[in-house]
Amino acid sequence: MTTRRARRILLLPLALAATLSVASAAELNPAAVVTKLPDQIPWGPVDARGAQTAVVVGDPTKPGFYVVYNKWTKGKHFSRQHFHPNDRYIVVLQGTWWVGSGPKFDPENGTVPMPAGSFVTHYGKQVHWDGAKDEDAVLLIMGEGPATSTAAEEK
Repeated sequence: MTTRRARRILLLPLALAATLSVASAAELNPAAVVTKLPDQIPWGPVDARGAQTAVVVGDPTKPGFYVVYNKWTKGKHFSRQHFHPNDRYIVVLQGTWWVGSGPKFDPENGTVPMPAGSFVTHYGKQVHWDGAKDEDAVLLIMGEGPATSTAAEEK
């Protein structure tokens, strides 16, 4: 009788663990929820400016809502002065993103640091430039397309 009781007591945690592992293996209905884990994000190659992009919703080259990840790689990589036709809403997810505005390009003295958790609005048709200095900066950018970029002259 004591052996049976001991077995039950020892098997109880194993049964609980098995139940929990089955619960964590639930499948989501793709008609209700679609997920992308970090290793499933479709990152493009790093471009000449030191930026890397992944489109996760929509198509920023066409009219309509879009969401992209943008990574500025460390090493003083910056965009040059430019503007977009529409407002863009940006969340800094990781690192420090350096933001400047106006026609004078001056990454050393003309930028403001935006640490992780910051929210930034780039208003349409307003000149800005931005990038990363000593660490990668990962951004989540949302807006209405087309998200074209027009170079602005330095003054």
